[in-house]
Amino acid sequence: MAIAAPGQLNLNESPSWGSRSVDCFEKLEQIGEGTYGQVYMAKEIKTGEIVALKKIRMDNEREGFPITAIREIKILKKLHHENVIKLKEIVTSPGPEKDEQGRPDGNKYKGGIYMVFEYMDHDLTGLADRPGMRFSVPQIKCYMRQLLTGLHYCHVNQVLHRDIKGSNLLIDNEGNLKLADFGLARSFSNDHNANLTNRVITLWYRPPELLLGTTKYGPAVDMWSVGCIFAELLHGKPIFPGKDEPEQLNKIFELCGAPDEVNWPGVSKIPWYNNFKPTRPMKRRLREVFRHFDRHALELLERMLTLDPSQVSLYLT
Repeated sequence: MAIAAPGQLNLNESPSWGSRSVDCFEKLEQIGEGTYGQVYMAKEIKTGEIVALKKIRMDNEREGFPITAIREIKILKKLHHENVIKLKEIVTSPGPEKDEQGRPDGNKYKGGIYMVFEYMDHDLTGLADRPGMRFSVPQIKCYMRQLLTGLHYCHVNQVLHRDIKGSNLLIDNEGNLKLADFGLARSFSNDHNANLTNRVITLWYRPPELLLGTTKYGPAVDMWSVGCIFAELLHGKPIFPGKDEPEQLNKIFELCGAPDEVNWPGVSKIPWYNNFKPTRPMKRRLREVFRHFDRHALELLERMLTLDPSQVSLYLT
């Protein structure tokens, strides 16, 4: 398959995609559950290469091949960057499949479809959750630089990820980080006039404009998630662990201040603003709460966790 230079879209189609059987791989163990399918660690029998197999869920087969999977495959076939997970090929299972216990998996349409990805050893959340684990400042800088580089490439090529969180940031044993799980990703236009769903991005990393019901947005939604991860790495725990959407917004307002027409022009026109606007004044306390952070880290965080999405710094220098 022809490979585009880093920073360029890979528009070449590979004629062999979908022509190989999943039997070319030996499943070793289930390692996760993506947005739309189970993920297995597997070995290519012929070469011994370790890969990740993501089985595409076909729960609603009557509606045909899932549009979300089509979108994910289409986006990943275009993207070629060292900080974006590589989709190597699509493989199929021609006959009835069995689950891990050897029982038929119940798919009445027989067979299955798998996305084959390069294998990564860890995800950021898994690493952070290890007992006694605290990332050093150089490690955090290294991971953040790679995350921002990969995300910048996606945005330049008009792709929103829409689910940036620690479990979707994969890391190998050499410290290389790659954006993964593009199950909620989609292409966007620069005018931001298209109506997009606001039911995306895992709650703790969801920006206020989506929580307030906007359907017109752009790359700033991903940058809010990056800011949450940056603060989480420095702080040692998530900074907005809301139980539901009203609590999530309240946690954001308590740290970032209550939105109004002064700090966020146009906010009063967002659909659910009147339902969720605070009943009491709330000042921005980000610098106070995180005063133990390095001065440069605080400045960076201020630029990412800005209530008004039009003021979010997309290209940090």
